[in-house]
Amino acid sequence: MEKLNYQIKVTGKVQGVFYRASTKAVADQLGIKGTVKNMPDGSVEIVAEGSSILLAMFLDWCAEGPEKAQVEKVDHREGEVQNFINFEVIKKH
Repeated sequence: MEKLNYQIKVTGKVQGVFYRASTKAVADQLGIKGTVKNMPDGSVEIVAEGSSILLAMFLDWCAEGPEKAQVEKVDHREGEVQNFINFEVIKKH
C-alpha cells in the first residue's frame, strides 16, 4: 500500500488543551508516523505519514481534536515521504 505524507496545520484553540498528546495517541492507534508541534502563531503543525485511508481517518480526528479543543480549520497538503519510524511530540526549544 502506498504511503503518503501530509503536512497538516490546525488552527483554533489547539494549544494548552492536550492537542499534541491526544494527536500522538490517535496516531499511535492508527499506525501513523510523523511529528506534531505547537507553532508560535498558536496553531499546531502535524507531519503525518500513512495510507490514504488511515490519513483520512486521522484528518477527521484532527478536525475534532481532544475534548477541550476548538478547532476552526484544518489545512493539509501532500509533502515528500520521510519514512518516520514513530510518531513524536516535538517540545518547544
